[in-house]
Amino acid sequence: MDVRVLLVEDEKRLADLVKGGLTGEGFAVDVAYDGRDGLWMAKENDYDVIVLDVMLPRLNGYAICSKLREAGNWTPIMMLTAKDGVYDEAEALDNGADDYLAKPFSYVVLLARLRALVRRGGKERPVSLTVGDLTIDPAGLRCRRGETEIALTPKEFAVLHGLARRPGEVVSKSELLAQAWDFSYEGDPNIVEVYISALRRKIDLPFGRTTLVTVRGAGYRLEAA
Repeated sequence: MDVRVLLVEDEKRLADLVKGGLTGEGFAVDVAYDGRDGLWMAKENDYDVIVLDVMLPRLNGYAICSKLREAGNWTPIMMLTAKDGVYDEAEALDNGADDYLAKPFSYVVLLARLRALVRRGGKERPVSLTVGDLTIDPAGLRCRRGETEIALTPKEFAVLHGLARRPGEVVSKSELLAQAWDFSYEGDPNIVEVYISALRRKIDLPFGRTTLVTVRGAGYRLEAA
């Protein structure tokens, strides 16, 4: 069976080259040249993987990725970012992308990463988790304390989800890095502390709670009370 790919890229020459290459490898490729068409096609059709440019007319790649995840669409997404676009790459992951590739890119690398994403497959719709009066809905990337909705970035949500899956247990920094980033992450591991602090300001401080606890030298724990 053909692997079905949606390519959303406004540079027609690049889109045609990528489509031609992937088609030659046995992929079935649909192309959208602007963001709104890309979002519509992603919602209306079932794809095995989506290749999504960041800078698109009418609707950018970040918005498309975020809207798909909010709608519970977990099709693997590869985002194409600007050359040396460190902030592009970070924002792509924060908005729910599974991988990114900086332009200009090697077609061989693109093909290998797409195959890896296809093998990994889309995530099943996750179930909601409850820790005390804190509810985490992974499918909708939504969080609430009691009846109060709490706005989180996708990366904040990924860190919180890693803790909520093991309530009352200590989760190490390396475990959170593996879940919210990936095993190949080579940046500063202290980035976890930045997101923990941001989460405390959102899920604890406004409610007079101290449920997100640092266990010195071991990791972090999410408590019910």
